Amino acid sequence: MSDKLYASAGVDLGAADAAKERIAVAVQRTRTELSVGAVGSFGGMVRVPPGMERPVLVLSTDGVGTKVLVARAANRFDSVGEDLVNHSVNDILVHGARPLAFLDYLASSDLTVEQIAGLVEGVARACAAHGMTLAGGETAQMADLYRPGEYDLAGTIVGVVEEADALHGDRCVPGDVLLAYASTGLHTNGYTLARKILFTELGLELDAELPGTGLSVADALLAVHRSYFSAVYPLVKGMHGLAHITGGGIPGNLIRMLPDGCEAVIETASWAPPPLFQFLQRAGAVSADEMRAVFNLGVGLIAVLPPPLVTAARAAAQQLHVDTWIIGHVAAGARSVRFA
Repeated sequence: MSDKLYASAGVDLGAADAAKERIAVAVQRTRTELSVGAVGSFGGMVRVPPGMERPVLVLSTDGVGTKVLVARAANRFDSVGEDLVNHSVNDILVHGARPLAFLDYLASSDLTVEQIAGLVEGVARACAAHGMTLAGGETAQMADLYRPGEYDLAGTIVGVVEEADALHGDRCVPGDVLLAYASTGLHTNGYTLARKILFTELGLELDAELPGTGLSVADALLAVHRSYFSAVYPLVKGMHGLAHITGGGIPGNLIRMLPDGCEAVIETASWAPPPLFQFLQRAGAVSADEMRAVFNLGVGLIAVLPPPLVTAARAAAQQLHVDTWIIGHVAAGARSVRFA
C-alpha cells in the first residue's frame, strides 16, 4: 500500500514523521546521567542509580480520563501531558520512590502535528521538572477506532526505592497525625460528573466564569494536577504512610494504606472544600457521600506522620507554596476511614 493510500485509509505517515521530529527534540531535553541508548530506539533504557543496596523498582500505569475531552474542547494540548506525569509521580511517591523513567502512549484519529507535539511536549516538560527521562513512547493513528478529534493519553512510570525504605502503610499506628496537602483543583478525577453538571445540566461555555472561583470554566477544570514530590520526598523516610487522593476520594484512597487495627478519623471541620467543589455540589445537588467518593475536595495527598515530624513536613511544603493542614488522626479500631 502506498503512502497516499495509507493516508486515505486514515494513517498519515508524513504527519507522523513530522510529529516524531518535534517529539525527539522534547525527549532529548529529558535525558539524564542515568539514560542509556539512543532516542528513538525500540526500547527505552535507564540505569538504576548507583550506591543502592537493595533497589526496588516501583511501576505504575495511568491516564487522565475524560479531562482530555475538556482539553480538546478548549484546544489546549500540553497541560494534560503535565497532568499525566505529575499524577504518576505521586502514585509512586506514596511508596517512597523517586522517578527514573517515563513512557507515554498517545492514540488518536486525526490530530495535527502541532497537537501531537504539544501533548508530548507537556509530558517532556513535566519529566524534565522531575529529573526523569522520557525513555520512549508510542503515537498511534487509529481512525477506525477514534472519532475525528478524539484521542487518549496514558503513561507508565518507573521509579526506585531502597527496599528497607519502601512505604507500605504497615508503619501507621494509632496516634499518628494525618496531614493534608492542598490540591490544585479536580486533578485528574471526577470529570465525568463535573462535565455533566457544568455542560449538560447548566449549559455553561468554557469561557464562562465559574461562580465563586474567579476563573473561567476552562481554567478551573484544566488546572494542572499538582506534583507533591519536591514537598514530600526530602522527609519521606520518616513518614509512616502516604495516600494519593485520586478516584475514590479520601475514603477510597486513604484506606489503601491503613493496616489492620487502624482507623483514620477525618475532621470535617478542619477545612472547607474550595469554591469549585462547593459549586459542583450545589449546582448538581450532589450528596456529601458522593462528593467524598468522586472528588478530592481540595485534598491531593494525605501523609500519615508521627507527631514529631509534623512541623518539619509543613515547613517543607510551605517553602514550595503548598498549603497543608492537620486533617485528622489515626485511632485504634477496625480498619476504616471515618468522617467526624
